[in-house]
Amino acid sequence: MEPLRTFDVNETTTTSKKDKNTNGRNPMKPTGAFIGASWAALLVGVVGYCVGLWNATMQLNEKGYYFTILLFGLFAVISVQKSVRDKAEGLPVTDLYYGLSWFATVACLVLLVIGLWNADLLLSEKGFYGMSFTLSVFSAIAVQKNTRDAQLIAAKDI
Repeated sequence: MEPLRTFDVNETTTTSKKDKNTNGRNPMKPTGAFIGASWAALLVGVVGYCVGLWNATMQLNEKGYYFTILLFGLFAVISVQKSVRDKAEGLPVTDLYYGLSWFATVACLVLLVIGLWNADLLLSEKGFYGMSFTLSVFSAIAVQKNTRDAQLIAAKDI
């Protein structure tokens, strides 16, 4: 994570980025458009994935497997984002938790790939599940980052 202060070559002291912004908006705070886009992407990914499962002709235990992989993946990537961010901010994170977070993220991706590889689905259906899963986990990371940034800025008024 980059420092919150910048150095201007024309000055001998450091100034905060907030002081440089003329419109009064903190440039470190996520914009409403980005926050909305992140939440929209998360909703589209999760709802699309679940609608696909609902309409699939697979057995209920297969649907449960793929739904569990989605929930596991969302939790895993949020956990990785949190632990990486905590480490970057100097907050204590045990190596065990950090390692388990990464292991869970990789495990859910591997389980999804193995499940789709062996599934009796059309290639387009496999691609749909892969892409909606990817959209969901990426947007979950963005939503978590936006939430964390907004809370940090509100708490420290940076």
